Parts: sequence; C-alpha cells; structure tokens
Amino acid sequence: MPTPLDRDLLKTFVAVVEAGSFSHAAPKIGRSQSAVSMQMQRLEQTVGKPLLIRGVKAVVPNAAGTELLVHARRLLKLSDEAWASITQPEEIGCVRLGVPDDYAAYLLPPVLARFAAEHALVTVELVCEPSSALVEAIGAGRIDLAIVTRLPDQAIEVVRREPFVWVASPSHVAWQDDPLPVALFEAGCAARMRVLNALDVERRPYRCTYSSASLLGLIAVVQAGLAIAGLALCSVPPALQVIGRKEGLPELETLEIGILRNANSRTSAVECLEGFLRAALRP
Repeated sequence: MPTPLDRDLLKTFVAVVEAGSFSHAAPKIGRSQSAVSMQMQRLEQTVGKPLLIRGVKAVVPNAAGTELLVHARRLLKLSDEAWASITQPEEIGCVRLGVPDDYAAYLLPPVLARFAAEHALVTVELVCEPSSALVEAIGAGRIDLAIVTRLPDQAIEVVRREPFVWVASPSHVAWQDDPLPVALFEAGCAARMRVLNALDVERRPYRCTYSSASLLGLIAVVQAGLAIAGLALCSVPPALQVIGRKEGLPELETLEIGILRNANSRTSAVECLEGFLRAALRP
C-alpha cells in the first residue's frame, strides 16, 4: 500500500518551488531554512526519487517535481476547501472586485493568494478598469468592491499611501529630450493627473507619446526608450529603472489608495474580502 503524502511536506514543497530557494520559502511557511531542507529530504525519501534541481542561485523542480507540483497544489486546495467548509461555512460566494491595471499586475497577486489560502470557499472575480470607471461601476452596482486611487475631490478613507515615481528604460535617456516624451494612462486617471500637474507646476515642456489604460502597453513604450512614465512604486517592473530629481524631473505626488464598497453588497463573502484587503494593503 502506498505511503500517504504528508500535507505539511507538500506545502513546503510548493513554497520552495514558488519562492525558488529554501531560504526564501522558510519565512512563508514559518520554518527555518534547515527545517525546510529536512522536510524536502523527507518528501523525496517518501516518493523514492529526487524532486528538485538544487542550483547555485535557485532551486527548480525536475520532471518528477513538476508532475508532483500539479497534484500537490490540487490536494492543498481541496484540503483548504474541506477545512473552510467546516470552520467557515458562512464564508462562501463570489465577490466582484474592481482594481486598476497597475495594482492588479503587481500589488494584488500576493494579497489574493493569501486570501484564497485562508478563505477557500470565496471566489474573487477580478474586473480591471481605471479608478474613474470603477467608481462608476460601484455606483451602478456592477461590482461589489473596488480598490481605487483617490482623486482630490473624493471623500474616501485612505488605506495605503504609495510612492509615485518616474520610470525609464535603463538603456536610454529619454528624459534628456526636449520636449519631454511622456507615456500616460488614459484621461481621467489619477496617475495621469499627477504627472501632468507636476510638469505644469515646473513649466516643463512635454509631449504625449502614448496614452492608454494598458499597463503592459505603457511599460513596452518606456522600455523601448520612447518615453518616460509615472508609476506606483509597487508596480515598477524589474526591466525599468526609477529616476527623479537628479535627472531634472519634478517630484510626483504620492498616490492615495482607498477601498469602495457597493452599498447593496452585504454578503459575508464581501465583508470578509473587504476586511482582508484593508488589513493587507496597510503598509
């Protein structure tokens, strides 16, 4: 009879693969690096074959590890759902969450991953639109919750203040061009307003080389050296560099992030996600 797979060992295995190393996985599961290493040895002994390729800079799964990873994630998900059905039976349902493109790409994934692990019976349906459109969607009842960048005239509680920075390609010096080439989010976006206000205050001539709601499109234009842009610090990809005063650029006003809720959305699932987001987004 085959030996049952230990849930804790599978959890450690998944954490190591996702983190890329024993040291980075350790704090995610609340164990020491040596304990993580010992658990991986135990799992490999249990299945009777190596599961990881232990490189100098990173740990990656081999063919057997890749196969086990699929089943491990499935088993852990089923285990979480079974536990939630007994301990949190009232926390069930679907929540429609609106979020701007840039926050969805970098700020939100780890938050939603933790929420899914703790509240396995709640499904989150993500709607990506600019903050101005999300405010309208909340008012129209199309979504339950929205993470938005606060506009100057909005009376909403600020749960997070995020630095707003200039970014550029590390291989180009677009900020030296005159007029300054700038890539902007679409009209009505809080980030766009802050960029234009900062340039107007210092009377810096500029030209808009790209305007869209697409974060990926904006990043591509900047990475190609065709423009610079303003991004939330949490949304800056590794391919871009942060620039600022030493490059002769004006300071950008900090972004204020708040959470809006549809007044008619009163389910326990909505309340659960709202509370989780408020706690998770606070620095």
